[in-house]
Amino acid sequence: MASGAAKTALTALGAVGAVGASAAIWGIGIERYLFTVREHDARILPAGAAPLRVLHLSDAHMAPWQHRKQRWMAALAQEWRPDLVVNTGDNLGHADGLRGLRAALDPLRGIPGVFVHGSNDHAAPSPRNPLLYFTGPSNVKHTSEPLDTGSLDDYLADELGWLDLNNAVGSLEVAGMRIDALGVSDAHRGWDQLGVLPDLLEDLQADVAPAAATIGVTHAPYRRVLDDFVDLGADMIFAGHTHGGQVRLPLFGALVANCDIPLDQARGLSEWSHVRRTVPLNVSAGLGHSIYAPVRFACRPEVSLITLLPRA
Repeated sequence: MASGAAKTALTALGAVGAVGASAAIWGIGIERYLFTVREHDARILPAGAAPLRVLHLSDAHMAPWQHRKQRWMAALAQEWRPDLVVNTGDNLGHADGLRGLRAALDPLRGIPGVFVHGSNDHAAPSPRNPLLYFTGPSNVKHTSEPLDTGSLDDYLADELGWLDLNNAVGSLEVAGMRIDALGVSDAHRGWDQLGVLPDLLEDLQADVAPAAATIGVTHAPYRRVLDDFVDLGADMIFAGHTHGGQVRLPLFGALVANCDIPLDQARGLSEWSHVRRTVPLNVSAGLGHSIYAPVRFACRPEVSLITLLPRA
């Protein structure tokens, strides 16, 4: 009897081990290379406006040797022909990541765009126990290798021509329409300066006709940021940071979001409401991962293609 029970236990243990090994092989060796484009529609434009195609990029965490990711990203401009690019940060994942990022983003040169920083635009990732990711929001690492943020910003702003929205506002012309934008630096690190935005926005919009739409851009979708963006008149909000959970359970979804957003909004298009206003919120699951946690499970690396349409 005891021998039979022991065999059953060993068989069960072996089955669990095989499932775990298969999941690890899939997540590490296959799924993290299955790049995909998630398409959504958002009705935020004035009546009669032509549709706008917004390419939402996030969390590339680029390392120079990630050539498959670079080639896939480089093809986006020709394949999808976006009118506007929204980059929600964490572009770099290595001290030499800008070299790979250039290969990925150069084809988007000349397309209007905006960007904000994530912490990995300032500091390289450092080794840590990947299981700590599931214990709650990550802590500030003071020993991380600093990255050349200045060169990254020179590339994004000066070479690609994108608008820097780190605790800033601005306007840009997209397919003949004026789009206003406001943004903050990484709220996960407490770098957001929401208090400066109202006056900046008031100055931007003084004595001009209303923009076709106003977008809010943040790396980390903390509730305080989303609430303030809604209060300041954003018609739609873009965010990244969560990696969609990075490891998701089928039929359940994300286990963690690495911030205080509800888990069921850690990936994809949803809505955010505050004080009787509701706007679309797109949280990108992003394209990458830390080089020290090279896995994706039930959460393919992605970009979003959002088609902005006239309000119903």
